[in-house]
Amino acid sequence: MSRRPIAAATALALSGGLVGASAADAASRLVIKGRGFGHGVGMSQYGAFGFAKNGRTYDQILGHYYQGTALSRLGTDQEIRVLLQSGFSGSFSGAAKVSGQRSLDPDATYSVARTSQGVALRTAGGKVLDTYRSPLRVEAPAGGSIRLGGRAENGISGGRYRGALEFRSGSLSGLLAVNAVGLEDYVRGVVSKESPSSWPIEALKAQAVAARTYAITTDKPGDGFQHYADVRSQVYGGVGAETASTDRAVRETARQIVTYQGTPIVTYFFSTSGGRTENVENGFLGAEPKPYLVSVRDPFDNESPRHTWGPYRLTMSQAQAKLRGLVKGSFRSIKILKKGKSPRIVRAQVVGTGGRTTVTGPELRRRFGLFDTWATFTVVSTTAKPAPEKTPTPTPTPTPGDGTTGGAAPGARASSSFAPRAVTGPRLVGRIRPATTGSWLRVERRAKGRWVLVAETTVERDGRYEATVPRAGSYRIVYRGIAGPTVRAR
Repeated sequence: MSRRPIAAATALALSGGLVGASAADAASRLVIKGRGFGHGVGMSQYGAFGFAKNGRTYDQILGHYYQGTALSRLGTDQEIRVLLQSGFSGSFSGAAKVSGQRSLDPDATYSVARTSQGVALRTAGGKVLDTYRSPLRVEAPAGGSIRLGGRAENGISGGRYRGALEFRSGSLSGLLAVNAVGLEDYVRGVVSKESPSSWPIEALKAQAVAARTYAITTDKPGDGFQHYADVRSQVYGGVGAETASTDRAVRETARQIVTYQGTPIVTYFFSTSGGRTENVENGFLGAEPKPYLVSVRDPFDNESPRHTWGPYRLTMSQAQAKLRGLVKGSFRSIKILKKGKSPRIVRAQVVGTGGRTTVTGPELRRRFGLFDTWATFTVVSTTAKPAPEKTPTPTPTPTPGDGTTGGAAPGARASSSFAPRAVTGPRLVGRIRPATTGSWLRVERRAKGRWVLVAETTVERDGRYEATVPRAGSYRIVYRGIAGPTVRAR
């Protein structure tokens, strides 16, 4: 269900989203910052890691993320079916028998293929041994495992799996390879794929119980299988994912599941909360609220490298390309309409020169390739204007008079001369959307390879601002840690 918490992910910044600092007289940038990694509902894996490091036990960890729940124990083991491959043929080795029928040589490799009569079992050389009605089920020897040839949907080539392999005809065409495995062995193949085996044992126990509960409370609508072997369900690696520490976690929590008022719950989990989890109805739009899947503080989640992320900077044309089909006219900004408790984005508007389009937080996350829906979208526009000339002020030149008029004769026009023209520095004007009226802005100048504070100003109504800078150069505005585009003042 969740990506492994330490796995790399492709985000906007890694797909050409970072903007260089070349200076122009005027520019606008969309700046995106955020927190967390995942959907935000249920148990934060990095949060569980932090809790365990700070002395919490697995039952305390589970009770924190799944409010009002208790631990219960299953009476018997269950068989779980996991889709490993889909294609037109397959191969395996290590099996001891065809279920209920002929014996097989565990040292031999066999191939299978779909036919009009069912599923054909062949030797490695292609000789047909028999044809079976779908599914063809081959079983591992007691305590052993079967090697599946080729690459599985979990990315593993030649992986080994406990229990049995079932080769099934697909509903349309092709052949499916499904691992039918006991629940406890299934969880052994999940835990280290979802949480690093080096993590504290209490975090691994929490992961084991969450994975076990999720397995029995969810069911993908597949042809003879309940789960995928990747993030569409939970990442499952079979025998190759079993480690001493994660096996211990599974063993010491054997058959334990999370229940609410005696009923097993869907134990959603994910990598990183950013400091707070989210209500299920805000994380999965359209879901019914659940009293045990509510937003909670996550005080130790800062162990994660995705606790905060960004900023990522895009030109307006880059942002418009990401939002293709949603922008009416030219892109201007993104306005948040509704946030969850965390506060992840539930609903927003894409604002263009020709109108507005309502979108969901998950859609914005997908369009920009973000880690989470806990994000801010700030548009900073800056224009550098040349220094204006001051209006010359006449300087009277006295002429002799009677002394009662300051030296000028009554009614006489004073002659005048002009002081040298006084000029102020260049100006930076622009707008920040969204921004809080009265907030302070930093005005920074690029000098000797670094940014130096030269002035401060405040945000006016509608996010507008203006600042005078001392001289020509490259400048930028910084609003609450968000740096705007670099412009050249002349």
